Amino acid sequence: MIEQEIRFTASTSAGEVGAVLMRPENARWLMVLAHGAGAGMHHAFMTGVAHSLVRNGIASFRYQFPYMERGKRAPSPQSILLKTVRSAVAAAREHGGDLLLLAGGKSLGGRMTSVAASQEALPEVKGIVFFGFPLHAPGKPSDERGEHLLKVRLPILFLQGTRDKLADLALLRPICDRLQMQGQARLHIIDGADHSFHVPKRSGRTDKDVLEELGKVVADWASDLKHNEL
Repeated sequence: MIEQEIRFTASTSAGEVGAVLMRPENARWLMVLAHGAGAGMHHAFMTGVAHSLVRNGIASFRYQFPYMERGKRAPSPQSILLKTVRSAVAAAREHGGDLLLLAGGKSLGGRMTSVAASQEALPEVKGIVFFGFPLHAPGKPSDERGEHLLKVRLPILFLQGTRDKLADLALLRPICDRLQMQGQARLHIIDGADHSFHVPKRSGRTDKDVLEELGKVVADWASDLKHNEL
């Protein structure tokens, strides 16, 4: 496996940010992977997902948003986040060579990826993956954050836990059903997982088991994409 630290320009005003490329020898896909609101690309979940993807033959390009790069707690303005998503896709395309592109991320990072794609196509990206789509704030059920998804003209994979307080499945399922009518969406449920994909001990599973499941599901979905879409 090749592991490489990379820097790229997020936007003219925000400057450079860091990224890590992990590429297994058998890779055909490259996931452009954005972090969530409260933890950067070096968080245990992000590194765990990246390694799980690698074990399943998918390279990853995980990157920082500018506010996290600067050690700030509050996310950058949305305009900066969206520019960073586009810059990350371009940088991943440059460093990934002939690998096919997927994009997405954890929570905020996934949502910013889909918002960017809803406004203008992400060049060469073949699908979007959400590691916990943040449909609403905790305790405030709403589906407004999902409205833009109907403008995304790409296949979408939702990976969601049954205990995720940021995504009431009763609200998310109808969105997925509407997208599926266009042949666009797949919803994979992780029983017992919360928004961080943590599972309780009584489930009989570990967080590592969940990470392995996430990587395998993404790989299987990507394989279907290549067979059916490309």
